[in-house]
Amino acid sequence: MPPPRTPEKGLRHRLAELRGPEVKPRALDARALAALAANPGCRRRAILDGAGVDKAKLASSLGSPSVFGQSQFAFVRGNAFEAKVKADGGTELLRLAAEKLDRTAEPPMGARLPDLGAQDSEGRTRRTEEALREAAAAERGAWTLLDHPMLALDVAGSPAFLEPDAVVVHPDGSWTVVEIKSFPMLDGAADPAKVGAAARQAAVYVLALERVAERLDPPPRVRHRVLLVCPKDFSNLPTASAVDVRKQRAVTSRQLARLTRIEEIAGTLPEGVCFAPELPPEQLEWSVESVPATYAPECLSACELAFHCRDRSRTAGAVTSLGRPVRAELGGLTTVGDVLAAARGEAGDPDDPAVAALRRAAALRAEALASAAEGAREVAGCR
Repeated sequence: MPPPRTPEKGLRHRLAELRGPEVKPRALDARALAALAANPGCRRRAILDGAGVDKAKLASSLGSPSVFGQSQFAFVRGNAFEAKVKADGGTELLRLAAEKLDRTAEPPMGARLPDLGAQDSEGRTRRTEEALREAAAAERGAWTLLDHPMLALDVAGSPAFLEPDAVVVHPDGSWTVVEIKSFPMLDGAADPAKVGAAARQAAVYVLALERVAERLDPPPRVRHRVLLVCPKDFSNLPTASAVDVRKQRAVTSRQLARLTRIEEIAGTLPEGVCFAPELPPEQLEWSVESVPATYAPECLSACELAFHCRDRSRTAGAVTSLGRPVRAELGGLTTVGDVLAAARGEAGDPDDPAVAALRRAAALRAEALASAAEGAREVAGCR
């Protein structure tokens, strides 16, 4: 008689069934986690990401291909710039770290560059923790540069393996996350939207790094100012800025803590649900629709399934397709039909503030249209 499965093995087996037994899991990265944390109520994204489903392939199989993602040109350009920043043992990167974050420390004349190689993600995570432990125990005054370390973060009961561009260990033993981006800094400032996205991504790394620090005695300080390295103006020369991610870290931590645990979502799904891209579109659509989604227009820039969810949201007349601010103002009115009926006085409680506001807006609109029509008739009569 085989031994009973542990809950962890049972969950892993269930997620493999959802993904497709022959389909390799797609690893979560910091971009996905930042997007997932921005929409914690979306059970669909939580289960798909937790099971390692390739949402881009799934969207294509559903007939709603995604245009979300980085272009090949941007990918190659970003890799070339990162290689330039880290050349010569990371000399320029460490100089920027000292200039922007640690001016009182000794200038970095060199740095320890531990080997973080291992066969799999778990091995690289262990090797990264060992390297950070060694750096924490090393003599103060030395710099350490970890190139593409691997960190683990528990997300809704499932581990996510994250790979920041670099982590710098300062001479005082504190740790800093480094984000290297290929968008330019013009006159010392970059596009605020892109900086914000980079800050949210870096906040995920900071959280994961804090989990490592908690296991050390004494725990090193993880700095909440990350180093953002970008090309200077229109050149390929690197420059940097210190970005405070305390707000993004707090929001991400709070949102990840609110995520429904993956095993709870998986336990509510009917038998036969599977997201393998090679399945017939009808079966895939049934599987996807069996998991509730929380669509918002912001999903278009963060989720590969956004076009599919938008179409379904519009078909259902859900007010979420109008945006979160509008949804918040409408209270218990969840469909466009409910909103229009309330505005026309056909439904809704008159004492409800949302209903009262809608009826007032409808009256003002009717009054404005009547005034405009009267004005048009007067103009026509003068000709």
